Amino acid sequence: MSALAGLFSKKKLPLIGIDISSSAVKVLELSKNGEHLRVERYAVEPLPQNAVVEHAITEVEQVAQVVERAVKKSGTKVRHAAVAVPAAHVITKTIKMAASLSDQDRQTQVEMEADHYIPYPLNEINLDFQVLGPSGNNPEEVDVLMAACRKEIVDDYLAVIQRPGLTPMVVDVETYAMENAFSLITSHMPGGGMEKTIAVLDIGATATTINVVHNNRSVYTRDHAFGGRQLTEEIQRRYGLSYEEAGLAKKQGGLPDNYQTDVLRPFMEAMCQEIMRALQFFYSSTPFNSVDQLLLAGGCGQIAGIDELVAARIGVPAMVANPFASMSLASRIKPQHLSNDAPSLMISCGLAMRSFDE
Repeated sequence: MSALAGLFSKKKLPLIGIDISSSAVKVLELSKNGEHLRVERYAVEPLPQNAVVEHAITEVEQVAQVVERAVKKSGTKVRHAAVAVPAAHVITKTIKMAASLSDQDRQTQVEMEADHYIPYPLNEINLDFQVLGPSGNNPEEVDVLMAACRKEIVDDYLAVIQRPGLTPMVVDVETYAMENAFSLITSHMPGGGMEKTIAVLDIGATATTINVVHNNRSVYTRDHAFGGRQLTEEIQRRYGLSYEEAGLAKKQGGLPDNYQTDVLRPFMEAMCQEIMRALQFFYSSTPFNSVDQLLLAGGCGQIAGIDELVAARIGVPAMVANPFASMSLASRIKPQHLSNDAPSLMISCGLAMRSFDE
């Protein structure tokens, strides 16, 4: 069986998490002492426009160069990496198997099951599986999560890590990495997030991913075509800037006085409408009709005041994701910079945590 490059494997080597989104490469290194985590190094480096399009790397060489710059900028000496492929390219299926099966028999059965569920020849995919635990209805069965991704997608992600001289040890799925970081946030919620339905909204440059978690298990996920690039392009159009200049101005400020009222505020309102639409899709396709909490992640979660506006418009408490809230920081890390970047570092955080798999 060709493993999904260690998707579910257990690694003890120090790993850096490398998140390749449509707009930037994020590199993060964590360390652990007992149960305590510390942010050692991180860097965010913007990607050229259209280097990553519709969840696929289209310019491997360009992206590899940005990965190299981001790693260098972070100052990390770690050479092993965890990276994630977008969930849009991964087919997952939970299947039931006899608990008594050996690993070899289970592997054989997963390959047989894959033939039924995966619309590609087995030699064109990377395939891996993980036993989730006893099946709810039958103690003699276990639930097994099977994940498959086209080799050509995985190969591109491996190439952009390998070309700068790094060794990819884990290829995860973005939604699983997000859930990994999400567990750091729920651990500080009353009841640890149990008995709660929480909608995690990852609002990136080109897409919004809603992942609804109930009792700390994902019950729904869906992509919507809405993201921060719309704001960047509006800045570009209105103020006559290049795409790169507009992206920088959006992040660093310095735009004319009318930017807040004429450009940013309408985008924030549109973002609220998109979140409401995403929630309506969720309600109409599941037994759920409400959520207890909204968690805003991704680059658009960095917009000042967006949590208050979303909470007011949607009528559900909203908070900005910060997986680093209870971590200590190495002296080289600027707390305010990390706090600003935190919502967009959820996936890289979840990937960096793979260093500490048991």
